[in-house]
Amino acid sequence: MNRNICRCASVLAAAVLVAAAAPAHATPDTEKGKAGAVVLRTGLDVSLLNKTIDVPLKVALNEVQAPASAEQSGLTVRLDGVDKGQPVNVLTADVANAKATIGEHRTEAYANLAHARLHVPGLPLLSLIEVEKVTSKAVCEAGKQPVAESNVLGAVTVLGKKVTLSAGGPTRVQVPGIGEVGLDLSKTQTTSRTAAATALELRVEVNPLKLNVAEVTGTLTLAEATCESPAEPAKAQPAEPVKTQSAEPVKTQSAEPVKPQTVAAAPVRTDLAETGGGSMSVYIAGGAGLLLTAGAGALVLARRRARN
Repeated sequence: MNRNICRCASVLAAAVLVAAAAPAHATPDTEKGKAGAVVLRTGLDVSLLNKTIDVPLKVALNEVQAPASAEQSGLTVRLDGVDKGQPVNVLTADVANAKATIGEHRTEAYANLAHARLHVPGLPLLSLIEVEKVTSKAVCEAGKQPVAESNVLGAVTVLGKKVTLSAGGPTRVQVPGIGEVGLDLSKTQTTSRTAAATALELRVEVNPLKLNVAEVTGTLTLAEATCESPAEPAKAQPAEPVKTQSAEPVKTQSAEPVKPQTVAAAPVRTDLAETGGGSMSVYIAGGAGLLLTAGAGALVLARRRARN
């Protein structure tokens, strides 16, 4: 019994070490949006010795929150002391990438896993699942509908069986004497500001040969990406029209009518010649008349004297 307790302690220590290997999370700013990605997340319960010992197997591999990224190749995640004291390679993969970024108006997350094999305690030689390549991507842009995409490329093998996955619903794989695995393919979900994509989600219930040596139940997630769009920039409010005080109408005083002033003109003499003349013309004309009269009288007198 002491040996089992020691083994249990080593499992817990290993799980803590694996979780600690993940990059540190950056604190996201909700105004700038969020983005996160994870290559593998496990939520499994491992029961040993006919459920007398329960060991939670909770591992998050390459889990990042923006702005951050993680990239590993030749990856191996191992737990010791679970399968009759033998180590178990929970996951082996050629490539495991996770990246999350935040921009001024856009957030994005991406997860990629290639040539991966997943094992659970009790099945040291048989893979729970094998995949060639799985990817997930989530993009959230301010003011636009978020986008979530996930793809499973190549063959998928579950408990030694090649399966054809369907997007119309879960695919169930049952292997007598081993257990059952349910798979959800390419799960995506979007709202007005968020997006989430998961390439594969597995629900596991495995009890090899019903020996109750290692019963494994729970869920597994492969290649998950999530994002939340930044807040939309505030739209500039139209400037309020400047209120101007209406000027009082100018009171115009009606001017008094101007009284026409008449200037009396001196009467014009009409006895002037039509050719016109000055004021001396009258006296000259009068003098000339007197001279003519006197001349005529002298002429008469001279003729009378001549006759006598």
